[in-house]
Amino acid sequence: MTERAGALDDGFLGRGRSLGQSRVLWEIGSEGCEVRELRARLRLDSGYLSRLLRALEADGLVTVGPAEHDRRRRVARLTRRGRAERRVLDRRSDETARGVLIPLTEPQRARLVAAMRDVEWLLRAGEVALEPTDPEHPDAVRCVAAYFAELDRRSETGFDPEASVKVHPDEVRPPRGLVLVARLRGEAVGCAALRLHPGAWCEIKRMWVAESARGLGIGRRLLGALEERARDHGARVARLDTNHNLVEAIALYRRAGYVEIARFNDEPFADHWFEKRL
Repeated sequence: MTERAGALDDGFLGRGRSLGQSRVLWEIGSEGCEVRELRARLRLDSGYLSRLLRALEADGLVTVGPAEHDRRRRVARLTRRGRAERRVLDRRSDETARGVLIPLTEPQRARLVAAMRDVEWLLRAGEVALEPTDPEHPDAVRCVAAYFAELDRRSETGFDPEASVKVHPDEVRPPRGLVLVARLRGEAVGCAALRLHPGAWCEIKRMWVAESARGLGIGRRLLGALEERARDHGARVARLDTNHNLVEAIALYRRAGYVEIARFNDEPFADHWFEKRL
């Protein structure tokens, strides 16, 4: 398949440049892209990305300069020639895809498209990294804010963080706890926190996954990672609370072995409480 797509050729899609250069050109997009975002998105080291950008600059396809809002940051932008070249790449990519699909029957095409979706899903899921993060790190703060916003949006009565039971940052910092942030190509797309309590039990808080990243198994991975960390610290029981509107979360907890129990905290927004023996 890589041969059919031209990925192994010295000149990808017959354009006289490598697949790496062509991919960077495409990822920059019509609006431009910060160099550090390109690096995170493509998972390239700084030296290799710099060489690719220099080659594209030498061809007159790209310019790299300071960002308007912060001159310490560098932004790659397509030139007029670069935008035209990107349109050619799009057209030739479509032609290559049609060349693969046309000889197939309709059932074969459906099978191929379904298989490609599965491959894309698995590759994307494999790119998600769960990283211990300080609760006051900007990514953790943004995730929790997005979680609160979703609670407010989905609740019939709204959600007021000030009325909710507070989680102090020190309560979820080691050794008393842990915050995990899920990152996909450098972007924070989920979070969860662990709070260890005296008496060999723990509490899981602030479980959230961005809508754009749902379906990749991130919630289950976050839950499992926190359970493993809790066991390592001697916890034998994990507890959590949730609201009835979060039906996806409730289904996840039940599948993971949590059973409903009586209220164990004073969270006013919760109406379901769960427990699992670790």
